[in-house]
Amino acid sequence: MESLLALGGLVLLRDSVEWEGRSLLKALIKKSALSGEQVHILGCEVSEEEFREGFDSSINSQLVYHDFFRDPLNWSKTGDALPGGPLGVLRAMCTRTGPGPVTIALDSLSWLLLHLPCTTLCQTLNALSHKDSCPGDSFPSEHVHVLGLLHEELHGPGPLAALSTLAQTEVTLSGTGDQASACILYRRPQQRPIHKTQWFSILPDFSLDLQGVSPLKSQPHADAYTSPVDLSTHLTFNLHLSKKEKEAKDSLTLPFQFSSEKQHALLRRGLSQATSHIFYEPDAYDDLDQEDPDDDLDI
Repeated sequence: MESLLALGGLVLLRDSVEWEGRSLLKALIKKSALSGEQVHILGCEVSEEEFREGFDSSINSQLVYHDFFRDPLNWSKTGDALPGGPLGVLRAMCTRTGPGPVTIALDSLSWLLLHLPCTTLCQTLNALSHKDSCPGDSFPSEHVHVLGLLHEELHGPGPLAALSTLAQTEVTLSGTGDQASACILYRRPQQRPIHKTQWFSILPDFSLDLQGVSPLKSQPHADAYTSPVDLSTHLTFNLHLSKKEKEAKDSLTLPFQFSSEKQHALLRRGLSQATSHIFYEPDAYDDLDQEDPDDDLDI
């Protein structure tokens, strides 16, 4: 968990009904703020007051909150609506010029997917995560951290696969009791994806209490959410031989294999039978008339 923000790019936090992910999002935001980073929050699902609850004043003072929960479509006509909507704010972040690393928290990607075309959102996220897609950007790409909260049960396989392709890190949340676990998938250019499982708990002040981690495992073909399938489970025949069956198979002589004994027997038989004759006795119904071979057809 400590390395989630070590490198830049999109960090996808995938939660579910059984285990919410906003607490982990706020814990990562606190970690970024304590590191001195600029933190921008695109709030869509909960109010600003609810989101800031639990942070002390020093953390809240560093958070730049873009509120799309109170009036996302500017129905009140108060003039407080942000120009361009959520997409305009994201595109404005892409052309920032301030110094230092930046963390952009999206609460949530699910809300954005329900209000924006998937292709447009993916293009904007790609521009936020990669320096070469952001003209005028003065930051190297590893200094841009995009944290996206995604309620994966609300979306089909198409949008999930598109966002998964863009993410440099994916975190799938689960747990038992009060203890949460995060299945973390790291993707790095020209390297094999790496899986890690981290057990943790989140304290009331949104500090992370790391409790245990499984060793890193490299996967040649990464797929964090599909388990390997044993193709021999439901077969009607056995793919493996026992020791006795293997010995019987090795001792079997196939018909097209000629052993030295068989070759010797065939050669001796040929020497003893130098000539051969064919004896034929005509049948009563045999047609021996060569001039009329169809005579027996009674035409």
